[in-house]
Amino acid sequence: MLRPGDALLVVDVQCDFLPGGSLAVPGGDAILAPLNATLGHFEARRLPIFASRDWHPADHCSFQVHGGTWPVHCVADGPGAAFPAGLRLPASTGIVSKGCHAERDAYSAFGETDLHRRLRALGVQRLFVAGLTTDYCVLATVLDACALGYSVVVLQDAIAAVALQPGDAERALERMRASGAEFIDSEALLR
Repeated sequence: MLRPGDALLVVDVQCDFLPGGSLAVPGGDAILAPLNATLGHFEARRLPIFASRDWHPADHCSFQVHGGTWPVHCVADGPGAAFPAGLRLPASTGIVSKGCHAERDAYSAFGETDLHRRLRALGVQRLFVAGLTTDYCVLATVLDACALGYSVVVLQDAIAAVALQPGDAERALERMRASGAEFIDSEALLR
């Protein structure tokens, strides 16, 4: 199934979004096993891998203490912003930092980053997306990727939602499908 022109994007799998973190996603750690298997498939085929991360200044506008929606999370260079030890990112992984400006929020890995330029430079046409959270950063990233002309495949067993409101996850999945994204389980990459 994997071929030249494919790339994997791991969205915001960071310590603060996992159990014990300041903005823990329920069941967020359950995505690590399928995600690690997927990372292995891409690495074995020498296909590009990117990982986005929230990389917020301490006074970021999204924090509740500054009038935002979220608890303080993923402060740049802090332990919560780190990738977890259980995530096996290859050394060659391209890192994309987002949400770096105090006055602007950024859910999409394409928002105010050089991700699109880097993917195009590598000839990427199809983007496999996994990570956290289904209803915010994964959703925004998938919508942007589709709008930019990528063929997008979401690894449905390697995403999880924060689900602030009932139905948020389902609505996010519907929006991604409506934008043209396909959904598969990571096991399908073995075929």
